[in-house]
Amino acid sequence: MDECRAQRQSLAEEFKALQSFFVALGDETRQQIFIALLEYETVGMRVPEITKRTHLSRPAVSHHLRILKDAGLVNVHRQGTMNYYYVDANLGKWSEIKALVDHVCQVAQDAARAHYPHLEA
Repeated sequence: MDECRAQRQSLAEEFKALQSFFVALGDETRQQIFIALLEYETVGMRVPEITKRTHLSRPAVSHHLRILKDAGLVNVHRQGTMNYYYVDANLGKWSEIKALVDHVCQVAQDAARAHYPHLEA
């Protein structure tokens, strides 16, 4: 039982460390912007293009882009006076998220084995 508790505590700490990521992508509007960035023909979109695709106001798009950028999900490339936003391929951040998902799966499997052995196939 102590091992199970330790695993869950470790998982909680990992989750806390990635909380800004989940908050950023937990909002449907930010998901819409993130998807628009992924689906765009080229890498990088300007705010006017995002507003057209999402039907959001410029201030709303800028606000949500800031949250996505602060979470490490979106980055910006400046070309002269123009800003191009794109999905950040920060492998460190995505690796942390993958590790968290893998850890959740492992803890769930261990708990199922320990507490519900009759459910295993």
